[in-house]
Amino acid sequence: MTQHLFQPIALGPYTLPHRVAMAPLTRSRAGQPGDIPTRMNAEYYHQRASAALIITEATQISRQGQGYAWTPGIYNDEQVQAWRQISDRVHGAGGLIFMQLWHVGRVSHPSFQPDNALPVAPSALPVPGKTFIVDENGVGIWGDVPVPRALEAAEIAEIVRDYRTAARNAIRAGMDGVEIHAGNGYLLDQFINSNSNHRQDGYGGSIENRARLLLEVVAAVADEIGAEQVGVRLTPMGRFMGMGDESPEATFGYIVEELNRWKLAYLHLVEPAVVGTVKDENFDPRWDAIIGQLRRQWHGVLIIAGGYDPASAERALKDGRADIIAFGRPFLANPDLPRRIRQGLTLNTPDPATFFGGDERGYVDYPAYS
Repeated sequence: MTQHLFQPIALGPYTLPHRVAMAPLTRSRAGQPGDIPTRMNAEYYHQRASAALIITEATQISRQGQGYAWTPGIYNDEQVQAWRQISDRVHGAGGLIFMQLWHVGRVSHPSFQPDNALPVAPSALPVPGKTFIVDENGVGIWGDVPVPRALEAAEIAEIVRDYRTAARNAIRAGMDGVEIHAGNGYLLDQFINSNSNHRQDGYGGSIENRARLLLEVVAAVADEIGAEQVGVRLTPMGRFMGMGDESPEATFGYIVEELNRWKLAYLHLVEPAVVGTVKDENFDPRWDAIIGQLRRQWHGVLIIAGGYDPASAERALKDGRADIIAFGRPFLANPDLPRRIRQGLTLNTPDPATFFGGDERGYVDYPAYS
């Protein structure tokens, strides 16, 4: 039974026909040079337009914001026009699409940065992880992340402006809204978490200071395009890329209460059982308590992602754990996922070898059910 998954729901100014959303999935197939979406990318999203809501792959707001090979941008006119092809095709198929706005912060490499500079972060601390770079033969490989440099206060203000511009560009590109990516160990998450933010200025130390950058970004983006077209993604209790906070209940509880000041389209939480590309071996059992806390605190629509299948998604909605479930890998391999779930059809199995980079294989060649 999937009766809860197929109930309509209001999200900002939109009415969704059901509650099976497509989670943001980095696929590293943007056209080169320039990190510009292609017709193949447009076909990929068009195939999945039956999602209640598509949240695009993470899209960098600036060159500085890039951390992985072949990921798309939204900071120049050529990128905007290319994304317009995607939004037009999704809308033509009756779909709804929000763009996830991304600055990776320290999870980057000099090869992506202007003038081969070091990546930026709240604090100059080692990064326990790798990123997807291009070797001397043009092949994608996983490479070490260098110790970043700490941002100056004036640079932080410029990043807020970059988010504002990127949101405006997303709407110019025909998107129905944007999701601010403040999770998964990237820049905004790095400022939030006490493990990665050792600053002594107005952006570090207290919970209020560590949340300040996210709230400034939300204010700027909501002012630019309207709060009802803005979602925020958080990963409380996440450990990916060295994240961790000394008091996550207090930190994320404060953030959610502050986010309630805007009537945002939604809040999107990632369960830490699956974060990044591998199962989080440091899963913290306090997650169930903190999600219950944030669910009670949040006044709007709540989306949850993280390893759900149709049965567990239905249970989560029935139990009031969330309002919408975002599916990642099942949508990657099943372009017609809502139909398959509704009718109890067999699901295709995703191929991890084709997740990042490559051509049509493992991208637009997964068949609809026949």
